[in-house]
Amino acid sequence: MSEPHGKRFESSLKSIYAVTLVPVPFEYSRASEQFTSFLIDARDEAGLTTTHQAFTMVQGVLQTFRRRLSIGDALRFADVLPVGLRALFVAAWDTQEPKLLFNDRIAMTKEVQSLRPEHNFSPDTSISDVARALWRHVDATRFRDVLRHMPAGAVEFWEAPGPTG
Repeated sequence: MSEPHGKRFESSLKSIYAVTLVPVPFEYSRASEQFTSFLIDARDEAGLTTTHQAFTMVQGVLQTFRRRLSIGDALRFADVLPVGLRALFVAAWDTQEPKLLFNDRIAMTKEVQSLRPEHNFSPDTSISDVARALWRHVDATRFRDVLRHMPAGAVEFWEAPGPTG
């Protein structure tokens, strides 16, 4: 005797779902923990007190870098960032904002420090501090490759001297 129509349909659905379901990738399932770990590293590199202070510093550094990229370059860069930093990098992005040039480190640091100035504790070493932390949280090979295809000044932006103190 043949299987009732409803049972066959249910059986077909189960086999379709069994084939097409994909587990959530690790970087997404652990995004919050990875982001917090990065903020702790950035906080410690900069000698800040809280991850809230580190958040503003990191956001300022990412926005300062982003302002110097084309949209295509920015999206390629975002693709090599951990998911939480990727979201922060593209958040509140005015894509019509004029593209800036990579200039001296002091001027770019002042730009970092201008984000929410009443709550910004970014030290003068903030770009290097964030860079040191970031290198520990990215695939270094992919990160270097993407930076090599960025405008002049991009590689130098993410160069960081050895650990502080």
